[in-house]
Amino acid sequence: MELKKEPCLINLSCVGEPKLGYVSVAQFPEVPFAVKRVYWTYYTPNGVIRGHHAHKKLQQIICAVSGSIKFQFENKAGIKFDFLLDNPSKVLYVPPGYWRTIELSHNAVLLCLASEEYTEEDYIRNYDDFKK
Repeated sequence: MELKKEPCLINLSCVGEPKLGYVSVAQFPEVPFAVKRVYWTYYTPNGVIRGHHAHKKLQQIICAVSGSIKFQFENKAGIKFDFLLDNPSKVLYVPPGYWRTIELSHNAVLLCLASEEYTEEDYIRNYDDFKK
């Protein structure tokens, strides 16, 4: 997969059947970077909005392993992108440089494959700084 410049959905292949369950796999070419960190969030109370930050160089592939997750991204020009993850075979690619807000259903599990190890220096946590 070529590197995208905007957030976008990626449909993963899905193998299985209703009686036995399904398997989805994220591998090259679906993941356009070497994965250096994996994390997940869960038990987020309904109505809580997470995110409120951007990244300078981090790329992400995000999956809703269960439940549903609403995303809104904004670039520095003010253009907004909305996405809903509600199926584990649909993932979201997020390039660096996008302000985000995230709303998870209480039963949602967000799984993230990240291109970088955690470093606080990569975060932009102030919206006004992001817009500069």
